[in-house]
Amino acid sequence: MEALEGLGINLPGLLTQLVSFLILFAILGRLLYKPVTKLLDERSKRIRESLEAAERAREEATSAAERVEHEIVEARVQGQGLIAEAREAASRFRAEQEQRTREAADAFLERARADVARERDAAVEEVRREFAALAIDAAERVIDKSLDLDTHRGLIENVLREGLEERKN
Repeated sequence: MEALEGLGINLPGLLTQLVSFLILFAILGRLLYKPVTKLLDERSKRIRESLEAAERAREEATSAAERVEHEIVEARVQGQGLIAEAREAASRFRAEQEQRTREAADAFLERARADVARERDAAVEEVRREFAALAIDAAERVIDKSLDLDTHRGLIENVLREGLEERKN
């Protein structure tokens, strides 16, 4: 003990301080260590949960981005399909309109041809009548008497028919 006193160490004071330190350590361990450890554990748990939530949010964002990209691709495909359908409908409409226009033009030409044929036949008939009247007038002047109109018309019609038949042959 004297060796310790030569070094300036007081054994009863050291023991008192050592017991005081152990008592203080036990009190601090009971009052502070457990609550501080509990707070640190809770904080660690919250941080872990936050990291897990952040990871889930990142995965959900990635999944949402993939879904959005997929929907964009589908929308493009649908848009291209709609454009193709519109082009096809326009092409069909144009073809139908062209067909209707052709049919209308053909019908117009057919009516015009029929009108021309009717007018030509009417003109030929008119010329025949005029020619028959002129022939009767000429014959009356030549003969100087009135001939039977119906008989002369029949004769002139026969002459005209024979003349047309000769032209056709």
